[in-house]
Amino acid sequence: MRVAAEGAHPALEHRVRSARAELEHTDQQLTRFEPDSALSRLNAAEASVVAAGPLLRDHVTAALWAAQRSAGLVDPTLLDAIEAAGYRKSLVGVPAPDVDAALTAAPARGKAAPSSAGAWQRVCVDDASGTITRPPGVRIDLGGTAKGHAADRALRLLTGARHAIVDCGGDLALGGSAARPHAVLVDHPRTGETVATLRVTQGGVATSGMTRRAWLRDGDGWAHHLLDPSTGEPCWSGLLSATAVGATALEAEVLAKMAFLRGAEGARRLLRRRGGVIVHEDGDVEVLTNQPAHTLRVRRHPRERWVVAR
Repeated sequence: MRVAAEGAHPALEHRVRSARAELEHTDQQLTRFEPDSALSRLNAAEASVVAAGPLLRDHVTAALWAAQRSAGLVDPTLLDAIEAAGYRKSLVGVPAPDVDAALTAAPARGKAAPSSAGAWQRVCVDDASGTITRPPGVRIDLGGTAKGHAADRALRLLTGARHAIVDCGGDLALGGSAARPHAVLVDHPRTGETVATLRVTQGGVATSGMTRRAWLRDGDGWAHHLLDPSTGEPCWSGLLSATAVGATALEAEVLAKMAFLRGAEGARRLLRRRGGVIVHEDGDVEVLTNQPAHTLRVRRHPRERWVVAR
């Protein structure tokens, strides 16, 4: 988590500290890996109506917005499925997975689809009563939406900054009063080399991919954390990653995940309006803009240099 701001406002340094404290508090309260977090207490509750504080309610509301925005493709009620796939504890500090082995063993490629029975449709946040209602046994995983929404919330604390950047686990919220755009470098998920520069004045940028959160199942092949809601299984869409630009970091997070789950064709249609980058399993990179004639396809040259084809 990183917060950076530039400006002459006398309270800016204090606001930067407040934004950092907000991110740390959010991380503590919304992790599913600590049993005493607000999210874990909600998931452990046997009652269908559970008292919840404003932070948790706000983030569950954001997760439900993401589900609606994606027509159920970004589903916050897949916690049982992701744990069944093997993601039961934090992967922070775990060595990078063998992506080649995972791709070789992966099933046939295909795009994801929403589940018609998505339990998120029966989750309700009531701010007046301070409660969250969900069917008994339904557990919530805030996942990437919490990163994007937390970055947006922290950015709002940085009033008076000419330039402001909040980085929450790779989800960027960008703002400030100056009109000069931020240059956001997009790195290749395999090599770490910069393959594109996105220029964003206000809004968000996020990347969703399978190269960092993949693992070897116990005697049952490979898995990663981006699930197909219609099957509850990891989605092997033919992409390594998708990077999206949005009006907010939350929207960018949702668009990036949708793009990955839809595969290359769906990602192209989705990302061209605001811009983005997709990286194919073979290492090819496509830099997408809102002008199809300017879309670039970048392929990996055997001699370790980038070749750009228009």
